[in-house]
Amino acid sequence: MTQLFSPLHLRGLTIANRVVVAPMCQYIAENGCMSDWHLMHLGQFAVCGAGLLMTEMTDVEPEGRIGPYCVGLYSDDCEHAIGEVVKFCRRFGGAKLGIQLAHAGRKGSVLPPWQARQIVPPSVGGWVPAAPSPIPVSAQHHVPRELSIDDIQSLIDKFTAAVRRADRIGFDLIELHGAHGYLIHQFLSPISNQRTDEFGGSLENRMRFPLELFKSMRSVWPATKPLGVKISAQDWCEGGWTLEDTLEYCGRLREIGCDFVIASSGGITWDEKIPTAPGFQVRFAEVIRSKVGIPVTAVGLIRDPQHAEEIITSGAADMIALARGMLWDPRWPWHAADALGGECFVPDQYTRAQPSLAHDTFAVGAAGEPVRSLVLTTE
Repeated sequence: MTQLFSPLHLRGLTIANRVVVAPMCQYIAENGCMSDWHLMHLGQFAVCGAGLLMTEMTDVEPEGRIGPYCVGLYSDDCEHAIGEVVKFCRRFGGAKLGIQLAHAGRKGSVLPPWQARQIVPPSVGGWVPAAPSPIPVSAQHHVPRELSIDDIQSLIDKFTAAVRRADRIGFDLIELHGAHGYLIHQFLSPISNQRTDEFGGSLENRMRFPLELFKSMRSVWPATKPLGVKISAQDWCEGGWTLEDTLEYCGRLREIGCDFVIASSGGITWDEKIPTAPGFQVRFAEVIRSKVGIPVTAVGLIRDPQHAEEIITSGAADMIALARGMLWDPRWPWHAADALGGECFVPDQYTRAQPSLAHDTFAVGAAGEPVRSLVLTTE
């Protein structure tokens, strides 16, 4: 019996299987609003058989975006646009739907990756990004504005407002993006946080904003719905955030109602040297799951179904999230279920594509009911 295609229960939510379509930035939003591209992009994954489908990084204020073409949830227009995509996915899909809420911090106001992440200055529609400390992510990047105490409280309010919007839209789950060098990770890492007030210095102080933020979000998110956090388990550079810090942080998150974590790594600087390979981050998930006792999603170039199955059956993780693998093969869950002997959602309109039904036709029985018979056909 395949474990990858077994259900997972988080609070009042049952996810049909352990396959997650990871958040994938598309850089094609209009004034923060999802477009027809998102209807196509997320719509195809809603019917792909995955148990959980996540939106891309969705920012809580315009200046929290990575760039001018990123999705937001900070206005009625943004809320309406996302709501239309969610309605489509609900109508035709089988996946539970989650949203990733975030703020880019000092990594904001740049163009998409295929445009070399060039800086967008304020004179042409960009902005001066804000961060815990006025330390740029690279010598070529903006020097960010240091957030004041009032700014920090304002950000908590904006994240909390976005949670309320996500609930109105009808999302099943929220993932707070605290990884990859974005704002929350910037507060945690001593590389980017060199404040001397209660939000900087010691580990306790560097965790203060993320923990206070999470508590505020949890307070307005329904008790039956899961709320989790994506983390960078370590910085791939000297003097940064460590796995030991992560274990302390995850323990604190669990105590205040965090239901799961997604174990990624890196992103605090542009020049980290990360030794990538299939499943290179699974060890982080395994350590967190065993030491903290919290459900964990594993990520990191996982493409082979048998590899994904082994991660789940070994107890290294509770879920598997794919991004690039899903882009390359948008029907990955179907193919994985076929290879592992599992079952997943397939729309009625697509059922005849299954290899086991390649020669299937429908005959009509005496009572007028369809009778399935395996008959060779040239269609």
